[in-house]
Amino acid sequence: MDELKFVEKINDLGGKIYLVGGAVRDQFRNVEAHDKDYCIAGINEEDFQKNFPEAFKVGKTFPVYRVEIDNNFCEIAFARREKKIGKGYRGFKAIFDPTVTIEEDLFRRDTTINAIAIELPDRKIIDPYNGIEDIANKKIRAISKHFVDDPVRALRAARQSAQFNFEITDETIIAMNKCSDELANEPGERIFNELNLALQTDKPSIFFRSLERAKLLEIIFPEIYQLIGKTQQTEFHPEGDSFEHTMNIVDEVAAVNSKPIVRFAALVHDIGKGVTPEEMLPHHYGHDFKGLAVISEWNQRMTFPRDWLKAAKFIIEHHMHAPLYKRPGKIVDLIMKIKSSRLTFEDFKDIIRADHNGLPDYLENAEEIYFELIKVDGKNCPEEFQGEQIGKWIRAERIRRYLKGLRAKG
Repeated sequence: MDELKFVEKINDLGGKIYLVGGAVRDQFRNVEAHDKDYCIAGINEEDFQKNFPEAFKVGKTFPVYRVEIDNNFCEIAFARREKKIGKGYRGFKAIFDPTVTIEEDLFRRDTTINAIAIELPDRKIIDPYNGIEDIANKKIRAISKHFVDDPVRALRAARQSAQFNFEITDETIIAMNKCSDELANEPGERIFNELNLALQTDKPSIFFRSLERAKLLEIIFPEIYQLIGKTQQTEFHPEGDSFEHTMNIVDEVAAVNSKPIVRFAALVHDIGKGVTPEEMLPHHYGHDFKGLAVISEWNQRMTFPRDWLKAAKFIIEHHMHAPLYKRPGKIVDLIMKIKSSRLTFEDFKDIIRADHNGLPDYLENAEEIYFELIKVDGKNCPEEFQGEQIGKWIRAERIRRYLKGLRAKG
């Protein structure tokens, strides 16, 4: 059905319906919205179900439905109040009877820029918490003291700051800090979800810097926090400590590569520097191998997607040495390994280029070299070769083919 017909049916039931969420926020940011979310007030769930039998319920603890409107499946939520009765994201009681107003529903949201509604069909603006003004001033502001009721809102505020390049207000930073105790006990999947979204922003570094400003980085991402103060050799890293270097690299990679898996690999490429002993600084000997241990321990706490973990470990292991390889065998081996790392050649090069301010010739031409190398397989292998002998023969032939290509280029 179209939106107007849907709105008329809700109004005929005695209810009111509002556009809410990102579509409203983006309208005032002069950005095209891709999805529409709606909020209903003034009717009960039973009447809604009777009149919209095709609606599919997706909410478990409170009514949220998916309905096809204007050829798109949209979320329809019932206006609700929330009462804090315990800790964490499960510690809420939702009240969603017909007496709940849109203002009460907006009050339970996280920040003012997400607490604006447009009543349909007349498109009356409801902005009780001055979200439009905060959008104009590029501010992230907590709506009320209830911001701390869900500790993950602290991560969302940091992510919104990175997403929109808005500044978090001082009082909101204080509210974020008050989430620290409960955040420490939040399920890893909730933390990962915000990390994933933060890595999809134009400048992921803002997310981590905002958490550090709120004194939360050490609690949520101690592996990143440990990079602070880990000095580096200034002739190679004039930007400062390992944290500053990492923030620069993740932003540089984000500017050229949109994949969260690649941005995550860039984020953790130097993660081993966080455990460098103070007496070794500014050197970080063996930080690649140390980094593999750090990311494995982090994975025990958060459980990353397998592809993310594999790509991250590959970058941690190879980012330091890849630009320095001269021996043909090392070069051939690495090129073949990149293909199975869950990263494309371009992904790998984006990270190495950012970290080393350039690429060696063999990486610039890695795809071309790879397609030459895979022309060698076991079909032409001497018949008497078996088992490991075949693998050794293939590797030797690929090295010869690589050297032949070098000689051909002069």
